[in-house]
Amino acid sequence: MVNTDPKKIDEILTRGVEDVIVREELRKKLLSGNKIRLYLGIDPTGADLHLGHVVVLWKLRDFQDLGHEVILLIGDFTAKIGDPTGRDSARKVLTEKEIKNNFKYYKKQASKILDFSKVKIKYNSSWLSKLKFEDILKLFSMFTVQQMIQRDMFQKRISENLPISLQEFMYPLMQGYDSVVMDVDLEVGGNDQMFNMLVGRTLQKFYNNKDKDVITCKLLLGTDGRKMSKTFDNFVAIEDKPNDMFGKIMSIKDELIDHYLELATRLSAEEIAEIKKTSDNPRDIKAQLAKAVVKLYYGEEESIKAEDEFNNIFRNKELPNDVPVFKTDKNKYPPLDLLFDSKLASSKNEAKRLIEGGGVEILNGENKQRVDDWKNEINLRDKDIIKVGSRKFIKIILK
Repeated sequence: MVNTDPKKIDEILTRGVEDVIVREELRKKLLSGNKIRLYLGIDPTGADLHLGHVVVLWKLRDFQDLGHEVILLIGDFTAKIGDPTGRDSARKVLTEKEIKNNFKYYKKQASKILDFSKVKIKYNSSWLSKLKFEDILKLFSMFTVQQMIQRDMFQKRISENLPISLQEFMYPLMQGYDSVVMDVDLEVGGNDQMFNMLVGRTLQKFYNNKDKDVITCKLLLGTDGRKMSKTFDNFVAIEDKPNDMFGKIMSIKDELIDHYLELATRLSAEEIAEIKKTSDNPRDIKAQLAKAVVKLYYGEEESIKAEDEFNNIFRNKELPNDVPVFKTDKNKYPPLDLLFDSKLASSKNEAKRLIEGGGVEILNGENKQRVDDWKNEINLRDKDIIKVGSRKFIKIILK
């Protein structure tokens, strides 16, 4: 049974949405009561999902809840080409094993959002690997080189005299052909995918004489206002622990509060309005926002604990209730090794940046000492607390 509630449909077509092609046509289809077939294509080029990745997954969940047919397309073939979107250079070509492992972890995380018992999973290698050369030539004839090189990432590379491979031109054609084979009514993706999805719309009209609608979702910015990325260390991962997730949300710039309320939560417009009405203090609103995000992925009990822990550390200036322990038999420890070995930093390069940025301290009772030279060994004492930034702690236990 398909839900045709106009209010719900209008919310799906507006909240978190950058553009809809064609909005009125799609709205009529959704109001008709007929089930539509829609899909999201992913190239599993990485394993970790952050809040920016899942905006589009929640949009799929909305259509799933309305009763429509949802397909998650795994680009196991296109991942071998590499999407040039937003890239200054060609992407690394992945092996089949890497793609398989990445998707396994992707699915585990995406299960927090999608009901996979109601999702059809398809792999585009099952048809793209079977295309004959004459089929590929037919695809190529549909578009011009001028159309391809107009894309901003290619223009940038041309201006910097950087290479553009011919297979990168093939990527949007292969992605577009997915729409044809699956004969979809709608494709959903991030707003950086508009060009690729419109190629699919053109091909769907040519091959199947059918109009494929397109929804592009807004991109959630990182906590510092830049693109959310591991490179900038401004991301909130789906698998972050509740305390870390809460703390990262509390660190966002005040001007991003509305942006996060819309894209990172499932709060209704009425609930958001009520939160903003109860306080004009950005910190209080961010606390409500952070609780809503943690609750979404870990439940209400964990969201309350995360808030209490945050207040304990930042408002009461106390240590977390449960500081992880790092056991060692070394009285002296190179700082970069210590941060890496204790998992306070993901690499020694990151450890060096943290120390140079003044973000590493040693706490022992009331004493506090900043680590400001990454070359000098640290003299460790039993039960020292190593603090990195404002949220990461370990307790040293000397064996």
